[in-house]
Amino acid sequence: MSQFGEKVEGYTIPVLNEREIRASAGILFLFAFISIMTAILKHDMVLLKYFILGFFVEFIIRLFINPKYAPTLIIGRWIVSNQVPEYVGAKQKKFAWTIGFVLAIIMLGLIVVLNSYSIITGLICLICLIFLFFESAFGICLGCLFYKFVYKEKAQYCPGEVCEVKDRHEIQKSSFKQVLIVIAFIAYIVASVYLFSDAFNEQPRDLWEVLAEKFK
Repeated sequence: MSQFGEKVEGYTIPVLNEREIRASAGILFLFAFISIMTAILKHDMVLLKYFILGFFVEFIIRLFINPKYAPTLIIGRWIVSNQVPEYVGAKQKKFAWTIGFVLAIIMLGLIVVLNSYSIITGLICLICLIFLFFESAFGICLGCLFYKFVYKEKAQYCPGEVCEVKDRHEIQKSSFKQVLIVIAFIAYIVASVYLFSDAFNEQPRDLWEVLAEKFK
């Protein structure tokens, strides 16, 4: 019942399924983003408080009971059940989740218990969103990056084998032409903001009214 990581044949240390973790991070990011935007735009922190309670319990289960019993990891397992598992070392994930647990405790105390908001809560919300987004979108565990600096040892079985020193494949390399395309796209977005800001700031109108004016 109480253990951290799974024993899988062929792996020398307990591991976790990165695909489940990414799916879980996507679920948490979605609800965190909705809760934070509701608090910012509507000045209503009720949804955020509920999310913090759920987030706190989620990480208690992950760290002190067993990750395979954490609700969002179970849902993530259902979602990616048809995908081949990608195993990653459990030790660095435990360290990363400890960071998340500490942030959850601080948010629980400041927002739920003290019923307050400040630049501190805003920064923690931003950090949580960044951590969850990088995990779900790119498969990059930002908390895991600090593991080797704290424990002075190299992590094993990292997502995408980033722990191993090796040359990138040819398909992973970017040419000068591709860099120029990215720069041109950024310039296009900046120019669009400059050229169309007045037009885009106009309030939308009912489609049928617009069509009636066009064809009258």
